[in-house]
Amino acid sequence: MNTSFTIIEIVGGLYTNSMAILSDALHDLGDTLALGLAWFLERKSQGGRTNRFSYGYKRFSLLGSATTSLILIVGSIIILYNSIPRLIHPEETHATGMIGFAVVGVLANGLAYFRLSGGNSLNEKAVKLHLLEDILGWIAVLVGSIVIYFTDWYIIDPILSVGIALYIMRNTYSNFKATINVFLQAVPPDINISDVEKNLLHVEGIESVHDLHVWSIDGSKNVLTVHLVIPDNRNADRHEIKVQAREVMDEMGIGHCTIEVELKSEPCGMPGHED
Repeated sequence: MNTSFTIIEIVGGLYTNSMAILSDALHDLGDTLALGLAWFLERKSQGGRTNRFSYGYKRFSLLGSATTSLILIVGSIIILYNSIPRLIHPEETHATGMIGFAVVGVLANGLAYFRLSGGNSLNEKAVKLHLLEDILGWIAVLVGSIVIYFTDWYIIDPILSVGIALYIMRNTYSNFKATINVFLQAVPPDINISDVEKNLLHVEGIESVHDLHVWSIDGSKNVLTVHLVIPDNRNADRHEIKVQAREVMDEMGIGHCTIEVELKSEPCGMPGHED
């Protein structure tokens, strides 16, 4: 659907001499490539673990998110490059044709957004962000074309193009940043590492915590590894302490935990564990 509409946009943009429509056509061309890649990688991410990918393919979804975001950023730069000269020298546009294409644009992208409304992965969020931006962009084009129709203020067309491009870049940056943070194994934004340590120390029998690491596999599944130190006289309680620690972490949204329990008198065996 997106591919077909992109072709219609190119024809419509040339017919109406509207940079706003041609800019959105370029945007949708990038979307078409990104949507196909996102669909493939999202399906790939559902694969189970293998000898090569012990965590499975969940991060393949992030590749779709990163690629989609980069396409949006590059497309926006091209839009700005072509639109800014028209701010200085506005060109006449076909307002009636712009209105018709804008109505079709709102309906087509609205339907596509509705079809993806249930997705929650970073990849799906990036695609939904694409479509939401397209809807808002077409609403802006619709309003602008109506104004042009009644006033002949042709400068509104490049103003819309620049505004849409800047809006896209602003919103894409946050999603791209979140994706990169997952790749870099940053602590998830909804997890406070100090709170994790504090809650673990509240478990009876745990004296100290070290080598605590929390990251996310795909932006939704959080992972933890940690060493827990217990008194020598609690050796028999190792299993129960692990169970309680996992329950506490599960309440914090960390469902995949690798926990090492050590007696106070035992050497850690991990170089640099104090870091």
